[in-house]
Amino acid sequence: MLSGSITALVTPFKNDAVDEAAFQALVERQIEAGTHGVVPVGTTGESPTLSTEEKKRVIALTVEAVGGRVPVIAGTGSNNTAASVEMHKWAKSAGVDAALVVAPYYNKPSQEGLFRHFEAISRSADLPIVVYNIPGRSIVDIQPETMARIAKLDAVIGVKDATGDLTRVGAHRRLIGPGFVQLSGEDPTAIGFNAEGGVGCISVSSNVAPALCAQMQNATLSGDYQEALEIGDQLQPLHKALFLSPSPGPAKYALSLLGLCQPDVRLPVTEPTEETKVAVRAAMEHAGLI
Repeated sequence: MLSGSITALVTPFKNDAVDEAAFQALVERQIEAGTHGVVPVGTTGESPTLSTEEKKRVIALTVEAVGGRVPVIAGTGSNNTAASVEMHKWAKSAGVDAALVVAPYYNKPSQEGLFRHFEAISRSADLPIVVYNIPGRSIVDIQPETMARIAKLDAVIGVKDATGDLTRVGAHRRLIGPGFVQLSGEDPTAIGFNAEGGVGCISVSSNVAPALCAQMQNATLSGDYQEALEIGDQLQPLHKALFLSPSPGPAKYALSLLGLCQPDVRLPVTEPTEETKVAVRAAMEHAGLI
């Protein structure tokens, strides 16, 4: 079962191309720090501005670098069902462990349309699916009753919930059952999410602070919420700072301060403001990262 601190990996660029060496070094750093899983080409990986070939290359680089040590959950979703099906089938052939499939954005499908989208992808390949519900970016919100329908599909094993609504965890448990893997998609409420019945977080902050995020998740999973809260106090300023400017700009800036990659992002995302850079540096100092 997927659980713990799962990093939504940034995609480092150099001269507007994927920096393959830097990317694989970032993956190795994650594993050495105790990260429980990685997600290539999610939103944090700037998937909207990666070409199909770049997405495939980044996923392949991840599988190679991980070498079976932790689960690889590849972002295969889009707002085009047919394109999602093709990427999903390819990801299966690439050897990933699961797929993260986002709710279709921009089209604003109905709840029935959402169900049929995930049904088509589920039928396309024997690959576990984590449904990604993020209304703030996709506009549509997969309601708990619809999630319960989707959860009955053979391939669907869980959800990355970025609604920020902690009552969703209980609603999903009631409608689907405790075996449904519930992962937070929002770092600031990750501790509370697990207290409600979640089992982990697909995290942006863990790009920057992988060891602390892994330790915090380990604490919640062992029931030591006092330790989790103490670590959470260290991380809260970082959680906030990484979203003061469009993500993943602040995360890449933070990694550049650690000498791990260039801060480059692709338009329409722009580099963080100076105010954000000051906040990111202060948050890293608060967490003892620099």
